[in-house]
Amino acid sequence: MEEGGDAMETHTTYEEYLDSQITDTDMYYLESEDLARQLVELGYRGSGDTLKREEFEARKKALRERSTQKTNVPKQLSSHGRDLSDSPLLLALANREELVRNGKLTTIIFIRNKNAKKQEVSGYIDYALRLKTENFEPYFEKRKKLMPKPSDLSYYNWETQTSTSNSTPNFQVIADNETGLLFKNKRDRKVINVDPNANPGDNSTRTEIKTTEYLQVVIYDHM
Repeated sequence: MEEGGDAMETHTTYEEYLDSQITDTDMYYLESEDLARQLVELGYRGSGDTLKREEFEARKKALRERSTQKTNVPKQLSSHGRDLSDSPLLLALANREELVRNGKLTTIIFIRNKNAKKQEVSGYIDYALRLKTENFEPYFEKRKKLMPKPSDLSYYNWETQTSTSNSTPNFQVIADNETGLLFKNKRDRKVINVDPNANPGDNSTRTEIKTTEYLQVVIYDHM
């Protein structure tokens, strides 16, 4: 017989729990589901150690509460406990990680650098999407270098002239002939202008990151 936690997780109701201990032979002789359930509850069927309805409900409630507590435990930040004082970009990303994960801040990271083939590439990265779809610990542990990908918001290889753009759950890519590349925040519909000579837009800020690790890094924050 299923007992304890197994029974709680397997059976949604007390009736289902009782039914799990009724055999085809029981039904053949008793010809009544209600009577079969009563016999199981009284201990005449199954293992003879059947939970009473009150016990079943109490354990079910305790299981739900434990599950809720596990769900509410905040996930530890990938940057937690890292010494990033020698990496301006990683330090800036660590400072934003919790806000971005909580949805209180959206951030676009512009990176221009040489790839493994020594080709100059650049791109705009949706930080929230990368955090959701990638394990960032290797980046914060400095075992892996954050670089733009063709799957990011925007990507350009200056040598091969390969260009891609992809809207994400957070931003819509707008390629405007006059103003250049724009990103529209899907939540509040505000537009972020990444032209360094223009205002980045309402509720947006542009921060140039001074670093020797990359050719150029700019962070756009949108509250």
